[in-house]
Amino acid sequence: MANHKSTKKRIRSNKTKNEGNKYLHKTVRNAIRALVSESEKEQAKKTPSIISMIDKLEKRNVIHKNKAGRLKSKLMKKSS
Repeated sequence: MANHKSTKKRIRSNKTKNEGNKYLHKTVRNAIRALVSESEKEQAKKTPSIISMIDKLEKRNVIHKNKAGRLKSKLMKKSS
């Protein structure tokens, strides 16, 4: 167990950040799943916003940059 005051605070803040990152990551995964089941016109409209969401996850180090690249590539193939 943590003994220092700052360590206890770091544990609390890490838990909060972890929950937020999990929420964002899950939101993007659900958006990608929903996009695959839609029509081509809807896919063309929503693809840029989902790519933007993926970029934000990458910027915040929630996902690795190579995974972000793979996801964006896969989306572009499906939408075209």
